[in-house]
Amino acid sequence: MPRKPGPRLAFAPATAERWGDIERLFGPRGACAGCWCMWWRLSRAEFQKNAGQGNKRAFKKLVAGGAVPGLLAYDGGQPVGWCAVEPKTAYPSLLRSKAKTVHDDGTPKGPCWSVTCFFVARSHRGRGLSAALLDAAVTHARRGGAVLVEGYPIDTDKRAMDFSSFMGTAQIFREAGFAEAARPSPARPVMRLALGRG
Repeated sequence: MPRKPGPRLAFAPATAERWGDIERLFGPRGACAGCWCMWWRLSRAEFQKNAGQGNKRAFKKLVAGGAVPGLLAYDGGQPVGWCAVEPKTAYPSLLRSKAKTVHDDGTPKGPCWSVTCFFVARSHRGRGLSAALLDAAVTHARRGGAVLVEGYPIDTDKRAMDFSSFMGTAQIFREAGFAEAARPSPARPVMRLALGRG
């Protein structure tokens, strides 16, 4: 059973002033395979062309320009986790993905935010930090005016490799109150949480 995150855990928006913490947490590999959380912002060709330093420069420019692409988790002042959460419109590649599109099903009309990525420092894996990040992301989205939050996790009984679970697991979304809205592929449900207004 995963250990609960420690009491020293805190969350903060990933602003330009915190770029050094993003860089420290993501490390030389940009979290995973030179991604720098650009996967859903670029076409596949653009992503492959920019993988590594190109993606890092693009992500840094985004943050420096005032965008807040997600949340950082801190333990005792050290950055130990990341969750990408923004309005769905911030992710052009996600909007083009048929596998991530849900037709109108009566859910609330209004701003929809998407949780697209989790990254946890190796030292803090297995402690429930992704679940804590998801809770913080929902709070952040609500404060930003979201009436709906979506996630696109993996749902499988098999042990998932790090690269296949970067969007989270269905279990943590269910435990946070999300419900399955669609299942475009066998292991990839679209999970939704309606927040309402106010």
